[in-house]
Amino acid sequence: MPSNEQRRAAAKRKLERQMARRAERARRRKQLTIAGSVLGVVIVVAAGVGIYYLTRGDDQSKNSAAATTSADPSLSSTPQAAAPPAPKPLPATVSCTYRDGGQSAKPGIHKPDKTQVSTSGATKVQIQTTQGPIGLSLNQGESPCTVNSFVSLAQQKFYDGAPCHRLSTEGLKMLQCGDPTGSGQGGPGYEFDNEYPTDQYAKDDPNAQNPVEYKRGVIAMANAGADPQSGNGTNGSQFFLMFGDSQLPPQYTIFGTIDEPGLATLDKIAKAGDDHSMDSSAGGGKPNLPVAFKSVTVS
Repeated sequence: MPSNEQRRAAAKRKLERQMARRAERARRRKQLTIAGSVLGVVIVVAAGVGIYYLTRGDDQSKNSAAATTSADPSLSSTPQAAAPPAPKPLPATVSCTYRDGGQSAKPGIHKPDKTQVSTSGATKVQIQTTQGPIGLSLNQGESPCTVNSFVSLAQQKFYDGAPCHRLSTEGLKMLQCGDPTGSGQGGPGYEFDNEYPTDQYAKDDPNAQNPVEYKRGVIAMANAGADPQSGNGTNGSQFFLMFGDSQLPPQYTIFGTIDEPGLATLDKIAKAGDDHSMDSSAGGGKPNLPVAFKSVTVS
């Protein structure tokens, strides 16, 4: 029969296990909680920021050119959802606001120097990864403040060496990147609001929560939802590279497209699968083919 001391020790171990489980649940709740209905499954994206990636509703042939090729139907086909709304024209320049938001995942990183940003043209970005090249075309005509932030971070070498920490191949088909810590909780030390397609809806419009189609080949920002007190957006540095058509509420900023070599790189990573390390509500996990950014060059 166990002694009082043995019973106390056993009770202490049980309490420690319970506290560890509670701490883990609390940690997960602090991670990115992007919820989207895809094939009837609720996806919770675990990262420090949430995401959506969409293409223009009125310019599908131009902005989705990289999204039309599907090397493997199993990686790209989902039931058809509504297209995102056509973007309203923006003025020639817009004013961007970047708010302090926690500690940067890399030292010495600062907010973008420019806050008055042009909405014309497109910015090309070449990412060299450990698994192959990924070229991006960023659209400042729809999401100028997001593009301005991404370019600023790339020029500060924030993304160099950063691993892509999450792959999902079921329901939501994406590779999530942009956190130098690889934990899914790191950001640049500032936050900013959503742009397209969120800005096409009034704040009280119920359609703003209805899933729309995020096409293969688009890029979307991750976020943690609107701040519950201020209502401000929580975009930072993390983003999703979509290698398959997916359905998400239009609450994640779309800011560019992926080129054909980039899609081939993503297909290779996706086909190798993930380690299923996310909890059951999140889905996905670390890519079985580890991938990190060697360099990110803006032209």
